[in-house]
Amino acid sequence: MTHTASPGGAAPDGRAASALRFLAEIIAWVAAPWALAPHSIVLAVLADVVLIGLPTVFSTPGDKARVMVPVPGVVTIGLVLLQLAAAVAASWAAWPMPVAVAVTVLCAAVVAFEQPRWRWLVRRAPEREPV
Repeated sequence: MTHTASPGGAAPDGRAASALRFLAEIIAWVAAPWALAPHSIVLAVLADVVLIGLPTVFSTPGDKARVMVPVPGVVTIGLVLLQLAAAVAASWAAWPMPVAVAVTVLCAAVVAFEQPRWRWLVRRAPEREPV
């Protein structure tokens, strides 16, 4: 598996890892509202606001090209895990079992392929603003 730098710079982020992570994110953005809509339209909309908004606003310097609010690498990892958990839980709640199994396998693959990037994110020292 070859590792290339992320669009933001130094983080190792292979194409397969990026593609799998992106697919899982899209599934989370679709499955979470799908699972929540029968119970509450407000919760369905809020799910996507959280799943799309948090990673857009909070990111680790060097992992993305543009950082609005810099956070430590463990926060970025937590946001990815939130996306994966939403994709898996919502797919089991909303879709037929074969689809949910496929989503679960995809998310497990994301965890495996993300390991180099996550190791880099954990080792990354937070950058301090000059005072």
